[in-house]
Amino acid sequence: MSMQREMAKDTVAVSVEGVELDIATMHRAGELAPIVFLHGFGSTKEDYADIVHYPAFAGHAVLAYDAPGCGATRCADLSAVSIPFLVATAKAVLDRFDIRQFHLVGHSMGGLTALMLAHAEPGRVLSFTDIEGNVAPEDCFLSRQVVDYPADTAEAFFEDFIERTWHSPFHSCSLYAASLKYKVRAEAVRGIFTSMVRLSDHGDLMTKFLSLPFPRMFMYGEQNASLSYLPHLREHGVQLAEISRCGHFPMYSNPVEMWERMGSFIVGV
Repeated sequence: MSMQREMAKDTVAVSVEGVELDIATMHRAGELAPIVFLHGFGSTKEDYADIVHYPAFAGHAVLAYDAPGCGATRCADLSAVSIPFLVATAKAVLDRFDIRQFHLVGHSMGGLTALMLAHAEPGRVLSFTDIEGNVAPEDCFLSRQVVDYPADTAEAFFEDFIERTWHSPFHSCSLYAASLKYKVRAEAVRGIFTSMVRLSDHGDLMTKFLSLPFPRMFMYGEQNASLSYLPHLREHGVQLAEISRCGHFPMYSNPVEMWERMGSFIVGV
């Protein structure tokens, strides 16, 4: 099977709230509306590199990048990183690439970032694929560990977090845990996790999600089919996509089904 137009990699310099960033990006041009990907905690832009192998996305421009504190992106002040900071970063990167309207995809931390971005600028978003992004307090099974397992240093917390995650019974957790120390700066973890917990508990995220005025899909792994709010999402017009043989990480456990469901959704918008 021939591949579509391949990705380019670049580093772009932006300043966000007085913090200098060198953002590691992955992108391609296209005649159709851009698809913008925001990765989850502990992941990188490469989660989405395989889009080039799926014909459903042919012709679409693509943009993904490593969030501050993650991957190959350089952040001059890791203590500044939080979900609001990641939203401001997303706006800066979109402006840098002159992207006005786009399909939005976010996983986990990136799903929450995407939700806050879409809520702030709904006129720019054509569709939103939310891959287990936070919409309720019960979604903080990773981030709430910053409260439940306090540690003396950022490094100690992160080491223990990696070990706990490695032993999780959910699909792909050991694979995910094995690369965490290479993909995330320990100093950025607390700011990310505390803001995720605060927004999930007090940010009225469900109301924000359900009020978005464009097509929305919520994707989740079959191991998380017990999420209490799934019927509520369906009743309010959100398309649900359960990915088989999968937990929180469809891009690792069952990427073929993930891409097929995502492609069908975006093409149908």
